[in-house]
Amino acid sequence: MFGGYAPVSGNKKTLKMKSVKIEGKKRTDLGKKATRHLRSEDMVPAVIYGGTETIHFQAPVMSFRTLVYTPEFQIADITVDGKNYRTIMKDIQFDVVTDELNHIDFLELVEDRKVVATLPIKFTGQAQGVKDGGRLELKIKSLHVRTLPKYLAEHIVVNIDNLQLHGNIRVQDVVVDNMEILNSPRIPIASVVTTRALRQADTEAAAPAGGKAAPAAAKAAPAAAGKAPAAAAAKPAAKK
Repeated sequence: MFGGYAPVSGNKKTLKMKSVKIEGKKRTDLGKKATRHLRSEDMVPAVIYGGTETIHFQAPVMSFRTLVYTPEFQIADITVDGKNYRTIMKDIQFDVVTDELNHIDFLELVEDRKVVATLPIKFTGQAQGVKDGGRLELKIKSLHVRTLPKYLAEHIVVNIDNLQLHGNIRVQDVVVDNMEILNSPRIPIASVVTTRALRQADTEAAAPAGGKAAPAAAKAAPAAAGKAPAAAAAKPAAKK
């Protein structure tokens, strides 16, 4: 247990992976002029590597949108000249001026070969610390993992029900079957912190305990002041 939080086991159920189908055509001319011409026709150059061969291909920019512009992790099922490749996206390049999609790298999945992937975190439940008045802060939204292709998942589930006020869930607290998490183990991924309203309530609750002695002291002061005239009046009588 770290930071008051027991290890979390995620992804107990096997989830069916979402996939995007892309139809491409093999490229033969890889020169800069040919590449510029492709982009002018709303085509995107791409490459598939990691299998028995490296495949350079092109596909319409619209066919990549559901894969690129989403936080979800998906499989890319690519068909190039009638041959199918099961892949994951590994790198993406955008034009520095127009921000248009320039190039994509795909890694072909080989059944018995482990891959490194970035999987989003899906937080479930409601932190106990939030119920007690704290505020939930999510530090990171994804984890880097190494696993076999058959164990890839759309996301890693992390339940936060037992996360207490001032507590943290760290990378080392997340345990996923058949996956090696590559992030630094001490990095927090979620925390519950004190809010201003909660700090103010604590201050107000503590104030009466510290203020009880003040009225008694105030009452003692007039009493002491009242004794002074009596003492002054007694002095003349002593001189006679």
